[in-house]
Amino acid sequence: MKAIAITRSAEAGNNITALQDITLPEPTASGHDLLVEVKAISVNPVDTKVRGGFTGSEPRVLGWDAAGVVVATGEAVTLFKPGDEVWYAGSLTRPGSNSEYQLVDERIAALKPVSVDNAAAAALPLTSITAWEMLFDRLGVQENGSENDVLLIVGAAGGVGSILTQLARKLTRITVIGTASRPESQKWVSELGAHHVIDHRKPITEELARIGVKHVTHVASLTHTDQHYGQLIEALIPQGKLALIDDPNTLDARPLKAKSLSLHWEFMFTRSMFETRDMIEQHHLLSRVAKLIDDGVLKTTLGEHYGTINAANLRRAHELLETHRAVGKIVLEGF
Repeated sequence: MKAIAITRSAEAGNNITALQDITLPEPTASGHDLLVEVKAISVNPVDTKVRGGFTGSEPRVLGWDAAGVVVATGEAVTLFKPGDEVWYAGSLTRPGSNSEYQLVDERIAALKPVSVDNAAAAALPLTSITAWEMLFDRLGVQENGSENDVLLIVGAAGGVGSILTQLARKLTRITVIGTASRPESQKWVSELGAHHVIDHRKPITEELARIGVKHVTHVASLTHTDQHYGQLIEALIPQGKLALIDDPNTLDARPLKAKSLSLHWEFMFTRSMFETRDMIEQHHLLSRVAKLIDDGVLKTTLGEHYGTINAANLRRAHELLETHRAVGKIVLEGF
């Protein structure tokens, strides 16, 4: 089968050119695995991080978002059958979706929404899982509740921010403030439903004051947490909650003490990596998101379609992601 893999560790700080087209044997499904014919994928920051940190001696297939068709199932599979159209983000510990066929555990996959095509669907699984877990599991926001609370989303125009903004606005009563720095990204965040959009290039507390907000109750910091950390602590009310997904080199928790602020990490691969007892929650979560899309409550966060799934187009996608200027998700489709 066709696949695209990282074939060399970073040299001079970058190894994007080492994303290469290769050929691999088609895998065989067993146990809880589905064998999926991949139809479309999207590219996430985790792809660039794994690529940049690659040190292996064997090529590694990246990619943690896909929409495709089940072609075979393992003997323990009960949720799906061949011919089912599915979507999923996969597991960080297994070969990724940048290949014609991929194995994925049924407990972290779901039937894809029927109202959108493969490209639009592929934009959503990883970011939907991340945003859902961050909002409801980590920050503890309640569906149809939190009407007196204020959520600040730092980096709201990116992949996770784009779906988090929608989830918070559509499924809760929380006031949503998104940050974005360029006119096009600010427009995007506003159209996704944010009540207010502020510029994270300026001091966040000053920007909040500009829109008449003194303090927020929840913060979802999706990028550059280290740059904004002090401002986020200042902006949060006592006993507020701060959640993040990025990877600061260091993070001193002591400044959180005076306000009794809680710190929450979100890593959507935790359940699949450790095969937690509640691993199937990602199946339920993706099923719920699919219904919300089909019901017109949520919309795809597809930003740009980069064409066929091949090494050249994946290199372009990685390059754009590393500028931190992508709006929505980058999707590729077909081999």
